Amino acid sequence: MLGAIENRSFTMHRRNFLATAATLLAAPRAFAAAATIEVYKSATCGCCNEWVKHLRAAGFTVRTNDVAEPGEYRRRFGIPDALGGCHTARVGPYALEGHVPAREIQRLLRERPAAVGLSVPGMPVGSPGMEYENRLDPYQVLLVQRDGSTTVYARYGA
Repeated sequence: MLGAIENRSFTMHRRNFLATAATLLAAPRAFAAAATIEVYKSATCGCCNEWVKHLRAAGFTVRTNDVAEPGEYRRRFGIPDALGGCHTARVGPYALEGHVPAREIQRLLRERPAAVGLSVPGMPVGSPGMEYENRLDPYQVLLVQRDGSTTVYARYGA
């Protein structure tokens, strides 16, 4: 009788463990789905549209706004012009500038650093939305602090 109770207890713990593990594995995608990214871009920019596709494929809800001057939103959200890309976005309290990979946005939302947001300055080939053949130019994702300073948040390429 005691063996049957112990076996049932083990089975219950195993089920709880498996359910928790499944939840944790699904969490990044579920978390992304809960976050809406508001993008400010030029109506004629094809790479911006490709970046939006990248975000949606990662599970984010994305709203796009075609604007005459995306740089206006960059400055409004606290990203220095020197860190500019071709579009600016907002997710929660954070600004996103340029072709920031979805993986780093998910990390930002998990870690919640006291910062303005993330930037991939310029338009590096191989970044999300800037894919060209198999080319991947090295680039960095920068964490932008409130004083405009940056630290490297992630590195891509060689």
